[in-house]
Amino acid sequence: MKKPTDNPADPFKKALAEATRTLADDSELSVSFSVDPPGHSQDAMRLPQVTRRMTRDEVLLARGTADSYAMRHRFHDAALHARYAPEGQMARDLFEAMETARCEAMGARLMPGSAGNIDARIGAEAERRGFGQLTDQRSAPLPEAAGYMVRELATGRALPEAAQNVLDLWRDFIRENAGETLAGIDAILSDQQAFARFTRQVIEDLGYGDQLGDDPDREEEDQEDEAESDDEQSEEGSEESSEEEQAEASPEQEQEPTDDASEAMVSMDDMAEMEPGDESELPDGEAEMEPPPPAPVSEADPDYTVYTTDFDEEIRAEELAEPAELERLRAWLDQQLEPLKGAVGRLANKLMRRLQAQQNRSWEFDLDEGILDAGRLARVVANPTTPLSFKQEKDTEFRDTVVTLLLDNSGSMRGRPISIAAICADVLARTLERCQVKVEILGFTTRAWKGGQSRERWLADGRPQQPGRLNDLRHIIYKSADAPWRRARPNLGLMMKEGLLKENIDGEALEWAHRRLACRPEARRILMVISDGAPVDDSTLSVNPANYLEKHLRDVIAMIERRKQVELLAIGIGHDVTRYYERAVTITDVEQLAGAMTEQLAALFDQDKRARARVMGLKKAM
Repeated sequence: MKKPTDNPADPFKKALAEATRTLADDSELSVSFSVDPPGHSQDAMRLPQVTRRMTRDEVLLARGTADSYAMRHRFHDAALHARYAPEGQMARDLFEAMETARCEAMGARLMPGSAGNIDARIGAEAERRGFGQLTDQRSAPLPEAAGYMVRELATGRALPEAAQNVLDLWRDFIRENAGETLAGIDAILSDQQAFARFTRQVIEDLGYGDQLGDDPDREEEDQEDEAESDDEQSEEGSEESSEEEQAEASPEQEQEPTDDASEAMVSMDDMAEMEPGDESELPDGEAEMEPPPPAPVSEADPDYTVYTTDFDEEIRAEELAEPAELERLRAWLDQQLEPLKGAVGRLANKLMRRLQAQQNRSWEFDLDEGILDAGRLARVVANPTTPLSFKQEKDTEFRDTVVTLLLDNSGSMRGRPISIAAICADVLARTLERCQVKVEILGFTTRAWKGGQSRERWLADGRPQQPGRLNDLRHIIYKSADAPWRRARPNLGLMMKEGLLKENIDGEALEWAHRRLACRPEARRILMVISDGAPVDDSTLSVNPANYLEKHLRDVIAMIERRKQVELLAIGIGHDVTRYYERAVTITDVEQLAGAMTEQLAALFDQDKRARARVMGLKKAM
């Protein structure tokens, strides 16, 4: 007998999970349902939540997402995909969209029942992103259009209406530039390697060949040629050794010098008779040139020097600890911050509501035509001579945005400050990702206390005066802008690793983060710095002027604010950073960090300049 407390959606979820494992051809695949954004990895899959009501849209979306991910799991080789993946952002997006379409088309061919489910997923995603209302090609995403074109050609199925609108906006452009290449899609659909080469050709046809990077097939051929060359040299060496052995065995056999050898001897004799100054007289255009001066270490301050960069590193968080250790550290972080999750979650929801409000459409009131404004009918009732009031809906501009969080990983952040910084970065990344805002999380520290290998080299070189920065940098990538939050989540536990947090050289870290952000394709780029003090490195400051690192930090900030490619703001933990940054706020308690971060970010999206200026701490509204 069915219990009243049983969830009527549970049997459906169980059946869908089993069907997904079957389609994916992986009986060990973990399938779960969550309100978080759907996603999949090598051994797990997260599908959209199905509520007790089990509405038709919920069921279709869950089925479509499950079938799409199952096809990807079954027909996709991640290593091969990574090998052929382009370097540039637009080229990567095209490559990814077309590979997804290939996997889904393979599923539709082999299992026609999955095609309708995947249609529902494509339609729901297109509606959610507003593709049906687009009228301008420039506002329609080309990667999605290319993926839709692949799917249409491979399956012959009509697309959902909103997705069809995007494809129609780009159809003529794609056909004109890549029509001949796309004509051969049927022959290579089941071969991922051949399809990857085909996709790279389409990307080149569409005008993004400069983003492809090196050809992996050519690199493989070069490696084979090098291997063959090494083999030939080895054989030649063996022959030469054999000839030498024969010559040693028969010393009475003298060889006559060849003509080339005679010429070489005459040439050497002629050079010996040259006057001492003759060797410097070279033909016109062949005079020796002085080597170019070394490039400055810093764009902000050419006079800022570094003794050596040989021991600096830019490294991903997962390379600094084993996966099991990252999971353990992440679990410990979650346990430490359990009491704060409620408050942080409420602030995250507040930020998400404000961002979504900016993305949604708004209304214009008191118009002469449009939709009757029922809210103002009371005025007409009170005074019949008052004209009727109408309203119209309008789109609000919301530019494509990327946010970088640059976290101070110095020793003074140890304990509760770094814990709260980590969890706030985690929550903000998840919240912004839901609002279609990409997030990058970076950290900066040094590899050693008191100078490390850089100082050891300086000592061995006789202690030159004013060597410049004298420590080994460590710049950590916890989450790249294009990586999904679920993949980077364990990485934030690395901040809890004993011995990671050392000294902080803020200027170079800020310049590094700005350099990464400035080359992003998004229309709007935001850089938020979270630090608890001024730059400090004992090794550097002991042999340079006392303000050496602080001056460089000020120069970098001035450069970023002058170029205006990136919107820069800072949060100081127990330290007044307003003396460095124009847009800054200082908090006295780490418990305030979550609120400060959300308020600062929300203010950046506020349409009211005066309200934005008030939150950002500006002296006046710009």
